[in-house]
Formats: sequence, C-alpha cells, structure tokens
Amino acid sequence: MQGRQIYWGVFAAALGVYAVMIAWTLPSITQYADGLPPFDLRPMGYSAEEARAFLSALGAEGRALYTGPQRLLDMAYPALLGFVLIGALRHLYARGWLLTVLVFVVLAAMGSDYLENMRVALLLSGDTSDLTIASASRSTVMKSVLTSVAMFAVLAGLVRSGWRGWTSK
Repeated sequence: MQGRQIYWGVFAAALGVYAVMIAWTLPSITQYADGLPPFDLRPMGYSAEEARAFLSALGAEGRALYTGPQRLLDMAYPALLGFVLIGALRHLYARGWLLTVLVFVVLAAMGSDYLENMRVALLLSGDTSDLTIASASRSTVMKSVLTSVAMFAVLAGLVRSGWRGWTSK
C-alpha cells in the first residue's frame, strides 16, 4: 500500500508543479515577452530569428522569472513526470520488450527536458549563437516528441485496460 501512496504523492506533486507553471510562470513569461511563447512552449522548435526576437522582447523582469522560479520548477518537473509515467506504464504493460522500450522513451524524454533546460539557460545568459539556439531548439523538439510518445502509450494502455474491463462484464 505504501507504494501506491508514494506514487499518488508524486503524481500530486507533478500536477502541482505543472499547474504553477501553466497558471503563473509560463503565461507571465509570455506576457513579459510581448505575447511570444517561452522556449518550453514551442514543441516544433524555433529558428535563430524567433529565439532572438523572444529574448529581445523578454526584458529584465521576464528574464528574472524565467531564470528564477521557472527554472526551479523545471528542475523538478521532468523527474516528477518521469516517475509518474514510468509508474503508469509499469501498471499498464506486462514486463517485456515493449515496457522496456517505453521506459527508455520516458528516460530519454526526461534527459531531453534537462538538456533543453541547460541550453535555454545558456540562451538566457546571453549565448545567442546560431549553434546554441539550434541545439536548444533540437532539445525542445526531442523532449516534445518523446514525451508525446510516452503519454500516448499511457493513454493507449488506459484505453486498452478500460476496453478489457468493459468487454469482460
């Protein structure tokens, strides 16, 4: 029973961190940047021109929010989300190659998110070279794709589980 309590506690923490980012930090950063979305909210990536336009519009207050509270929240979120996704996958899929692949996808998504965070920190500190921007953008895209695959796998597992439960009645 304690394992379930830990899982749901981490689930609540992940949801709480996500809610703070969605309700406060990310919309505020967007507002400080004259409506341009933060790097984290650009799943298709961004060009050097788009990155520089965002950084130029961001201003000191927006930069402080991005490098302060948002960065702290984004240090916790990937690990929390990874724990939640892996726990769900372990519950929904039998041990075997598919589960192993899906856990690897989650771990790669977490790694991509942390890599994105490090590269965005470089952008926010003033390194706006084409190489740094392209690397940060690739990390954002990779994080987005891998996280989407993992979430789709959880959703598919939930649908399959629900279907089996419904058809067995």
